[in-house]
Amino acid sequence: MNRNNFVPQIPYGTRDLLPREAKQKRIVEGALAELFSCWGYDEVVTPTFEYMETITLGTGNAIQEHVFKFFDKNNRTLALRPDMTTPIARVAATRFKERPLPLRLFYLTNVFRHEQAQAGRQCEFYQAGIELLGAPGPAADAEIIALAVEAMLEAGLTNFQIGLGQVAFINGLMDESGLSPQEQQKVKYAMVTRDLVGLGEVLAQSGISQAARELLQQIPLLHGREDMLNTAYRLVANERSRSALDNLADIHKLLAGYGVDRYVNFDLGIIRDFDYYTGMVFEGYTPGLGFPLCGGGRYDTMLASFGVANPATGFALGIERMLLALERQGIDVSVRGKDIYIAWAEGKLSEAIEAAKQYRKAGRRTELALSGCSKTAAQTAATEQGYEELIYIE
Repeated sequence: MNRNNFVPQIPYGTRDLLPREAKQKRIVEGALAELFSCWGYDEVVTPTFEYMETITLGTGNAIQEHVFKFFDKNNRTLALRPDMTTPIARVAATRFKERPLPLRLFYLTNVFRHEQAQAGRQCEFYQAGIELLGAPGPAADAEIIALAVEAMLEAGLTNFQIGLGQVAFINGLMDESGLSPQEQQKVKYAMVTRDLVGLGEVLAQSGISQAARELLQQIPLLHGREDMLNTAYRLVANERSRSALDNLADIHKLLAGYGVDRYVNFDLGIIRDFDYYTGMVFEGYTPGLGFPLCGGGRYDTMLASFGVANPATGFALGIERMLLALERQGIDVSVRGKDIYIAWAEGKLSEAIEAAKQYRKAGRRTELALSGCSKTAAQTAATEQGYEELIYIE
């Protein structure tokens, strides 16, 4: 290869964040960290990679095709974290066993997943999220959803909706449908991908009754406000599905108390793309973005996989997706401009350094020239670099 013609490339599904994008990301992350702290959540930072058995212990083998894997010097399989729920479950089970419950934890980090890359969907992406561990019941779930709403508002977004579902509702119908475990997985996959044609084909080939097929095909269409819950309640007879609907009604009442219920609609077709969810699940959408901004739900069995049986609930929000949504809706993330450029005539470096120190102590964003120049050259440099003010020491 001719080194003179070599143009370095970055790996598929990754991207560089240039100064303005990086600053916008930092502003949003800072606002979210402050919000989460105000709600009583403590930040944790976990390793970028975990042992593969830890990842599969938490999420099951289905995640393997999406994971970046490599080996350590002892030939143990390692994996870049595909999400943060499993690492935090591991931390809670191993490092916080003696801490009183509930545990409120948050994170701001990057995760890695094999994806078909597009705007807002990368193989490496950044998330902000919270996990509420050791708290069963609607009160914990309502706190999680309310905080997800507040997080999007805090980031600057106003036009969005939360779709709220319950996996136990679908599982109750699956239990009584007569579908085999393999058929159930195909049905769930069709629902996750919103493939109504594929769903119909799977059900048509399953051999279950026509009534059961028709009911399962209605699930992706069951979305709306409180009256939809009443409609769904009349459609089902099994106790598991009806209890799931009661749970959603209880959560919604609490969300009204938080003052965020106007952002929440019921969507019984939401089941998310991880098998560890056990109760309520939700996703946040905004116009102009064809995938969720955020998502989460209840996962009461995961911590038991790590030897500590505790209920849990949480959510994650995509930082790049949030920035993309803000950009498409014309909402500016205010990036502080460059304040002062200090340049100096020959022999005046010491005075320039002292001036820069004073301006920086005062909180002004200040850049110091590294070589002497004329005032005309200094003015040109300050303008080209976007500084609001030139201080010239002569």
